[in-house]
Amino acid sequence: MNYRMLLYLLSVILLIEAAFLLAPLLVAMIYGESVIPFLITVGALIVISLPGILQKPKNTKIYAKEGFVTVAASWLLMSLFGALPFTLSGAIPNYADAFFETCSGFSTTGASILRVIEGLPKGVLFWRSFTHWIGGMGVLVFMLAILPQGGHAIYLLRAEVPGPTKGKLVPKLRHTAIILYGIYIVLTVTEIIALLIAGLPLYDSLVTSFGTAGTGGFSVLNNSIAGYNNPAAEWIIGAFMLIFGINFNLFFFIIIGKIKDVLKSEELRVYLSMAVISVAVICVQTYKMSSGIEECIRNAFFQTTSIISTSGFSTVDFNLWPGLTKTILVLLMFTGSCAGSTAGGVKMSRIIIVFKNTVREIRHMLHPRSVNTVHMDGEPVPEETVRSAVNYIALYLAVLIVSVLLVSIDGFSFETNFTGTLACLNNIGPGLGDVGPAGNYAGYSIFSKIILSFDMLFGRLEIMPMIILLSPVTWRKK
Repeated sequence: MNYRMLLYLLSVILLIEAAFLLAPLLVAMIYGESVIPFLITVGALIVISLPGILQKPKNTKIYAKEGFVTVAASWLLMSLFGALPFTLSGAIPNYADAFFETCSGFSTTGASILRVIEGLPKGVLFWRSFTHWIGGMGVLVFMLAILPQGGHAIYLLRAEVPGPTKGKLVPKLRHTAIILYGIYIVLTVTEIIALLIAGLPLYDSLVTSFGTAGTGGFSVLNNSIAGYNNPAAEWIIGAFMLIFGINFNLFFFIIIGKIKDVLKSEELRVYLSMAVISVAVICVQTYKMSSGIEECIRNAFFQTTSIISTSGFSTVDFNLWPGLTKTILVLLMFTGSCAGSTAGGVKMSRIIIVFKNTVREIRHMLHPRSVNTVHMDGEPVPEETVRSAVNYIALYLAVLIVSVLLVSIDGFSFETNFTGTLACLNNIGPGLGDVGPAGNYAGYSIFSKIILSFDMLFGRLEIMPMIILLSPVTWRKK
């Protein structure tokens, strides 16, 4: 383990977080609010990070283990420090609750312990939503975009970017990070402009777009997006939630004119097909609960895109919907969106790979001498990727089961505990029962909130980086 390089990278990350905190500090100044909570946090981050930055190690090489540890530790540290403005401002006095809210922000989950949101300081709420935008693409990707790194930095990208396979769009890793963030920023700005045209104020357009881009779901209204009572905004937000759930590599292919590569993407076709089918079924099931066909389609489209993209915004209380529709939403919670997007969930590509591998195993049982290869987008999938997808789902189910058992100590119903844990692990936010769109996670004990907080980080980093960070073997000297 290259401890000196690990310390240097973590110091850089904390200094970047300090820079990000200047944005909500400015918002607090504009609205005439106290900037002390942000100044204290920024000061603490600078004091802690500077010694590590000033002593850059001569050996800058990092490998897989350092990459995983750096990513997991940076997200944990960012959440620990990012919680300070909430506590120092008095918006969330309990630090454990503030840590939960911050983990939810950076992991783009959107689960909240706040019962009342309106009336809280604008600067604090801006930081709350801004953590979604930061966490959506990932602060490590941002670091790679602005700072030159060695060739081994690919391990940072692979540990942070979600999906079964990670690679460079262009030969230079830094250029890949710049392209990813460039697409991210352009899409975010486009949504901000669209929401302004739809009639939302600038502040609301900003924070809502941050939540949509990061597929997070924090809103500055108690009733989430429903509080605006703006159908045009709902269509815009729904469309962008669907867009941000698409693999960013496909946007790059569109930019360089490789439309055929986009059209042959099986993952994209499955993702969009599931969204369309879900909207259709939900419309049929909830038509009698709506005032007309437009509202029915709009609500079904919004909640489908919100759940499948793991955003978590809401315009209706789907707790009141029929059983079939709630079952569909739970299924979408599990699948999530595309790999390489800002969304959570298991990812469509993994579902496809595991399904095709199961079919292959059945064929092999029927025809032992046959040789079958899993294909995706017309290309053979490496056996290492297939094995990784299967192992991931096994680990995912193990973490889910253990977490459900642990939070069940609090005595909530199985529906609440299961869907709440599922929503946190898949970075969605609202579940069913007491943690549905009309509820939140405030009722859970501090113990359960810590478990769910780590579930959010497990889900955002796709389990393995956190397991490696917390494993004693990682820190054992040979």
